[in-house]
Amino acid sequence: MASAELRDELLCSICLSVFKDPVMLRCGHNFCRVCIDQALDTQDGSGVYSCPECREEFQERPALMRNLYLHNVAERFLVTQKEEEEITGICCTYCVDSPVPAVRSCLHCEASLCDKHLRVHSKSPEHVLSDPSTSLEKRKCSVHKELLKYYCTQDAVSICVSCSLAGEHRGHRVEMLDEAFEKKKKKLMIVLQKLTTKKKETEDRVQSLEERKKKAQDKASGEAERVTALCTDIRRRVDDLEKKVLSEISRQEKEESRSLSALIHQLEIKKDELSRKMRHIEELCNMTDPLTVLQEPDTGDLCDPEEEGGDEDTGGHDKPLHDGGDLDVAVISHTLHTLCEVITGIRRGIYVEGPADILLDVNTAGNNLLISDDLKTATRTQEKQKRPETAERFQSSQVMSRRGFTSGRHYWDVEISRSGGWRVGMCYPSIDRRGDQSLIGENNKSWSLRRYDNQYSVRHDRKEIQLPDKISSDRVRICLDYGVGQLSFYELCDPIRHLHTFTAAFSEPLHAVLCVFTDAVYVNPG
Repeated sequence: MASAELRDELLCSICLSVFKDPVMLRCGHNFCRVCIDQALDTQDGSGVYSCPECREEFQERPALMRNLYLHNVAERFLVTQKEEEEITGICCTYCVDSPVPAVRSCLHCEASLCDKHLRVHSKSPEHVLSDPSTSLEKRKCSVHKELLKYYCTQDAVSICVSCSLAGEHRGHRVEMLDEAFEKKKKKLMIVLQKLTTKKKETEDRVQSLEERKKKAQDKASGEAERVTALCTDIRRRVDDLEKKVLSEISRQEKEESRSLSALIHQLEIKKDELSRKMRHIEELCNMTDPLTVLQEPDTGDLCDPEEEGGDEDTGGHDKPLHDGGDLDVAVISHTLHTLCEVITGIRRGIYVEGPADILLDVNTAGNNLLISDDLKTATRTQEKQKRPETAERFQSSQVMSRRGFTSGRHYWDVEISRSGGWRVGMCYPSIDRRGDQSLIGENNKSWSLRRYDNQYSVRHDRKEIQLPDKISSDRVRICLDYGVGQLSFYELCDPIRHLHTFTAAFSEPLHAVLCVFTDAVYVNPG
């Protein structure tokens, strides 16, 4: 708030207002330009000019030097004063000529005071000062017109002395206004602290959701790029297959065409020879001279030597002619088979919307497993964890996921060791938690992919199927189609490789399970 002392220093001694376009005389005193011009005009008849403040005389009309620094200070003061007036809206009651913001209000005088008038105001007890207020009448009792000095705790209202002694609040429990004020402030501070905590929690929640939103956007962008790349790759592969099969069809057509053209040419020659022999025989048949006809060779000599003499390969008959016109469909069949594999890979659920959010349930973790803070990693440890032994905790080095699936299609990825021993898969929550039969794959309530003794296999209800090839990647994907009843395992290599699919009529929620014998297994690694 602008100081009253500063305002006094910025007042023109002629108009008693804040300087407007201040100018300075040689004696050093400042005045408003309009005020000093008028004052000097009244002195013009005497021929001697004097300063209105110190009375120093000048033989000639003094030059007026603009005080730019004072002008800027006065302007800044007026702007600040205007801002303060806009904030409080309350001015000093006694500063009539130039409004000055009030700093306090007197409840007894029902007046607002600036710094200057506050210094000379009465200090007697009945003059109760408060923050500046325009509603001073509200600080008095509407019945007795006395100051509200007490607080009735029974009716929760502010009262005056008369209300407490003889009015409607007589006999009620009352407190001094300041005492009640302090109690109310303490309660408000407690409420404020709770609200601050809730606000902080809300802000943290908003930040968390913003981060999840950003991750969702990044994931969507990544998935969009992946789908685009996948479709581009599929189109490329289809185009390549199309070009390959069309080229093969064209090659076969040209080869068959050449073969058939050569055969047709041979047959045309043979046809012309047969026509010539037929005409000669017809001529003999039309002759009347017996001697001429009989002198001709036998009719058998007129036939083709190959036909008459008997070819060793044909046995005296025409060679069998290959009709042609058939294409080798092996390439086409291979193309269709390749396309079916691409489509089947998509339909198997490899490319579902996104990975399931798998969090490990520490309450099920065996005490020889260390679970990471983000609930994504299970590490085998030699040091026993001091978790309470409960009915839901595995005795073996296994841990289940918090989440169970009862419908839909889902997948989740794990990063595994290519040197240690482990099992990954899914199980019912009713699986045993004690004994060897609690390991996933060793009962009819679980399905697993496992690595043991450098061998890879899938296992369910103690029945094992060895995988023909080793897993070369360090990432595996588990895909669940609950409604169809399929649980599939894939190796995340390029291209993705299908390992095995279990088929079952699922009857309980399915939870993800990690079993770690050495090293560690990571869920959905980044």
